[in-house]
Amino acid sequence: MGRLAITGNKRPLRGAVKISGAKNAAVAIIPAAILTAAPVKIENLPDIRDIQILIEILTSLGVRTSWEAGTLEIDASSMTEWKATYESVKKLRASYYLLGALIGRFGRAIVPAPGGCDLGPRPIDQHIKGLAALGARVDVEHGLIRAEAEHLVGADIYLDVVSVGATINIMLAAVRTEGKTIIENAAKEPEIVDVANFLNAMGANIRGAGTDVIKITGVNELGGVTHSVIPDRIEAGTYMIAAAATGGDVLLRDVIPKHMDPVVAKLREMGVTVDVADDEIRVIASDLPQAVDIKTFPYPGFPTDLQSQAMVLMTRASGSSIITENVFEGRFKHVDELKRMGARIKVEGRTALIEGSARLTGAPVCATDLRAGAAFIIAGLIAEGETVISNTEHIYRGYENICRKFGALGAIIKEID
Repeated sequence: MGRLAITGNKRPLRGAVKISGAKNAAVAIIPAAILTAAPVKIENLPDIRDIQILIEILTSLGVRTSWEAGTLEIDASSMTEWKATYESVKKLRASYYLLGALIGRFGRAIVPAPGGCDLGPRPIDQHIKGLAALGARVDVEHGLIRAEAEHLVGADIYLDVVSVGATINIMLAAVRTEGKTIIENAAKEPEIVDVANFLNAMGANIRGAGTDVIKITGVNELGGVTHSVIPDRIEAGTYMIAAAATGGDVLLRDVIPKHMDPVVAKLREMGVTVDVADDEIRVIASDLPQAVDIKTFPYPGFPTDLQSQAMVLMTRASGSSIITENVFEGRFKHVDELKRMGARIKVEGRTALIEGSARLTGAPVCATDLRAGAAFIIAGLIAEGETVISNTEHIYRGYENICRKFGALGAIIKEID
């Protein structure tokens, strides 16, 4: 396993950074492409490990793929395999999207239980509930999820909890069913809208994506399409927070500012200057940010995927801040690592109290998950001395060229081992 070494001493980040395509949209759009036998081209894909794993999975299923410079061409016309192997999906949480795509295409699927980051219990019961409502028989045994349906039929489905994964999986299975499917209490994330736009461009009939009620009228077949993935709002938020934490001045290019509203609002509340243009955001930091309270919620609330990065920024703030994690109960595992660097943080249940004006010092830390790894990079940038991050494979799952991008902004960051 490789490591990252960051030399800190509060070097302000300055310059411009181009935001890549959205990981959380891409990992759903790629499986969705196998719903058609026609050629599909997906552009603006991030060059990250999760995408590489998905390409390997499709290849193992008999799909022809061609990858070059952020563009993936997919030809599933000769695809006959509907069983994914454990080895291919064990490191990818989004492998569960194969369930909806395979059962939508073939009426059956076998997919091992998903892997990915350990963020506490993340049951897939809402996925199973949705597929069962459409007429599938779903069993989970020996680490495998088996789904089969002789005939999928549209249904009214109410999700007990707001779930991005379940919303998308049901959409994938429902687009080729007979009749109409209505998903109530659906997730509203921009990535869901992007998946719906992709499917509609293929000939699906989906209305209401981006609201809590999505209506899908099934079609007999889907055609080919060329689609460009939306910008990654979590990557954008990471660089915005990094700019604020280091007292920097960073211009983000190729963003959708509307998707960044909750981050912009909190940074401004902390006294950071944020200028918004059509597809750009500039972050100009003040010397000492003010303390704030953050509660994570599904979109359009503050993203749980930016909670650990925001916590690092709070260690610099004037006063005490509070983070309440309302999405994943196991998402404070990075706290102990930050405390080893000198952060003063107290956790009680789903709430973390962060005392500001902490003096962080470089230390060896372990990336406990994808977003925590990014948070440790930010912590390393503002700490005194050198910080070495291990378990970096988590980081490469979701951030494209992260060393090069941070380096272009003036960070001293290098890969070792």
